[in-house]
Amino acid sequence: MASIELSSKEIHQLGMNHVGKHLEENGFEFLAVKSELGHSPQFVCLKNEKELFFVLVRTVTFPDNPDKYDAAWMQKMKKHAIDKKARLLYAGVGLADSIDMMTKPTKGKESFVNYKGLVEISLPSEK
Repeated sequence: MASIELSSKEIHQLGMNHVGKHLEENGFEFLAVKSELGHSPQFVCLKNEKELFFVLVRTVTFPDNPDKYDAAWMQKMKKHAIDKKARLLYAGVGLADSIDMMTKPTKGKESFVNYKGLVEISLPSEK
């Protein structure tokens, strides 16, 4: 029986689940979750009951680099974070087949996850 590759939506969902667990384990409280492809930020969270965070999740498959993001997209998100007085975090998630890195993840099989954690995107300071 042939393996069926995960769809773009399923790949995105795996990344969202991975980052969501990480946020939860690190004391973030979810205010909103937008799991649909193309919606940003994917997570709007509070930490310590006062700090607002926007978390951007980008999930890619090998050989794409999860640490690289579109600069124009990030600039737009920076403006949004500044307007809402939020801190901006980026979470890049890379996925591959756990046995053959050159193969995209498939349904019903374990995936290798490349996730280095949350990266704070610096925002211009207020003058």
